Amino acid sequence: MKLLRPFSAPSPHFPPFAAANRFSPTLSFHLQSTFNRNASPRHLSVFSHPRHLKMNYTDPNFTLRFRRLPPVSASAKPPPHTPPPPDSDARNRKLLVLACAAVTVALAIANRVLYKLALVPMKEFPFFLAQLTTFGYVAIYFSTLFTRYKAGIVTDEMLAFPKTPFIVIGLLEALGVVAGMYSGAQLPGPAIPILTQAFLVWQLAFSVLILGRRYSWNRLAGCFLVAAGVVLSVTSGSEQDQMLSGVGMIWPAMMITSTAFQAVASVLKESVFIDAATRLKGKLLDIFVVNSYGSGFQALFVLLFLPVLSNLKGIPLPELPAYLKSGAGCFFNIGADTTGCDGAPLLPLLYIITNIAFNISALNLLKYSSAVVSSLAVMSSVPISIYILSLPLPYIPGGVTLSPFFVMGSVVLMLGLILYNFSWPLKQDSDTS
Repeated sequence: MKLLRPFSAPSPHFPPFAAANRFSPTLSFHLQSTFNRNASPRHLSVFSHPRHLKMNYTDPNFTLRFRRLPPVSASAKPPPHTPPPPDSDARNRKLLVLACAAVTVALAIANRVLYKLALVPMKEFPFFLAQLTTFGYVAIYFSTLFTRYKAGIVTDEMLAFPKTPFIVIGLLEALGVVAGMYSGAQLPGPAIPILTQAFLVWQLAFSVLILGRRYSWNRLAGCFLVAAGVVLSVTSGSEQDQMLSGVGMIWPAMMITSTAFQAVASVLKESVFIDAATRLKGKLLDIFVVNSYGSGFQALFVLLFLPVLSNLKGIPLPELPAYLKSGAGCFFNIGADTTGCDGAPLLPLLYIITNIAFNISALNLLKYSSAVVSSLAVMSSVPISIYILSLPLPYIPGGVTLSPFFVMGSVVLMLGLILYNFSWPLKQDSDTS
């Protein structure tokens, strides 16, 4: 048996130009039987085709043709199909955003409640809880990032993304977390969700400055009502009716400032996703790349700012190791001097776990929508959070009485959120008027 025609030779049955057509068969080899020289020659031809293998066996008396279709594999390219209409894509995208938003709202409520509960046993050690939270995120996020890289979800191109934005994000989040925990330990529970609504005002302002966005009148009016609701909730009424009676103004101001840091970081994260879509040629940047590098630089800045942060707490730098040791004892509720640490480590651990899940969910929503949509979903948790935090809770048995002015301010705030969210913004709308 000898080879009459190699792979590259043209077939007599198919002209040479047929190879240019990817749907045309190509002769792979042609064999001729020569065992019996007195018999008529028999030919075996094998043709390869993009979708099947075809074999021809020719004999003077009959012709046998065999055709086999290969099994469908996961790597096989699907046949050409008509793309879905644009309306279907928009509908699916909106359903995806709504599902992500629902999960984010549920986690936001749990995160707000557990945030206050975690600060009950750690009231004297918010600086320690901030450090533990920061460095815990670094270990968890980078472990997850490594696993996703090994699985091929995260690519080398994603890891090579410029790190300068993450440095700025880490700095802002470090300042926001520390300022928020210092002030949150001193504020009444229901006041925290109200004060953090300043986040929307900051975010709208920084979206205009950084991303160059322009907003419609209803969003500007909604933002104004949100700000008015915050002011009305915490400042109106008599001294006895005010939610912040007996609390110095430095703590509410610090909480509002912490939301400004977080708002800038959120807008910068959105700009990272926008830039990554161009650099990665349409691919979406994995959220764990943003979380990992952002938390890594956040931990670095916390270390660099240790002397300043300890002085803000009134802790001289030489006494910082003793403070951290006492904080660890209170967190794990072990040791002789753990007075007032009831509820640890369960409440701080629940807060850390919930906060990680909430951050991932909020960033995933940001990835598929925009920074404003993500913040609106988070702010939708405000009324339920306020109500829950006003009730008697474990380790906060007294509860808080909501004054009429506080309720009125909350209603104004929610009207602002509804007005702002009158038209649901998706990323393709760019939140522009």
